[in-house]
Amino acid sequence: MRLFAPGLNEIILNSFIFKLHVNIDTMHKYFILFLASIFASISYGQTHLHYFKITSHYTSFPDTGRAAGHLYDSVWYSTADHYSDSSVLIIPPEHFYANNSVDLIFWFHGWNNNIDSTIIRYGLARQFEQSKINAVLVLAETAKNSPDSYGGRLESPNTFAMLVKDVINNLTKEKFISKYCKPGNIVLMGHSGAYRVMAHILDNGNLPVNEVVLFDALYANTESFIKWITTNTKHRFINIYTDHGGTLDETKNMMQELSTKNISFDSAEETQVTNETLRSNRILFIHSAYQHDYIIQNPDNFNLFLENSPFLRKAK
Repeated sequence: MRLFAPGLNEIILNSFIFKLHVNIDTMHKYFILFLASIFASISYGQTHLHYFKITSHYTSFPDTGRAAGHLYDSVWYSTADHYSDSSVLIIPPEHFYANNSVDLIFWFHGWNNNIDSTIIRYGLARQFEQSKINAVLVLAETAKNSPDSYGGRLESPNTFAMLVKDVINNLTKEKFISKYCKPGNIVLMGHSGAYRVMAHILDNGNLPVNEVVLFDALYANTESFIKWITTNTKHRFINIYTDHGGTLDETKNMMQELSTKNISFDSAEETQVTNETLRSNRILFIHSAYQHDYIIQNPDNFNLFLENSPFLRKAK
């Protein structure tokens, strides 16, 4: 089934489910999710993107690492509410076409978000549509509405490759691609806490990744990104970072380590970045004066990076 906007009834049923006995805090949480779902319905309806959802055994959760939930900053995040959703949102553009291969863009969200909220909150659907890129945007759920970078099953060997297989199979099922179509170029993009699952995919995903873009997300696992950069001279890496998002020191450390290894890179202020800057640099560090949550769509950097990726093509 091809959908242009989610049915409001479906959203209500999926997002606004109350248990018989709930306290005020829980009611407030579900009410916020309910309102977010309504806004998501309106926002999706304003685009001309196709999209559909699947569930996959090869997403982050459920996973034994959070089988008992997770405690953070004296708050308990239950397995049922935060570590049990295996949804995958798949979004082909309006004029999508594929011959023998399909390029895939995977976006991983950060803390206290989910795949439905993040695509609206950061303007991903709007920017993806405006980019007119002939690829499929995929958002796989990780830790849902939780302050947690743990990537669950996606940290294990071969899980990402199987997730890609699920995406391809469902694109075939929905008749977006033929049964002979294979994965093409794969781009990983993510914000904030997404760094960890992305690093593990590079280490253990068992599938070639062509490009990685970190949106204020270089907190750790730097060696995984450097190892991936050095394994293929065509691999492309962009790290946009801020002064107060917690990534400044690790970004400096990575640039120093690349220099020590005699690996060429460039750095620039966000205000100075042009299409030519992006197209002429394989490894690029971009300093932004904006805040942590602004750099994705203020300005529209997601769109900018998509349009200037050497691995993604415009739709005809």
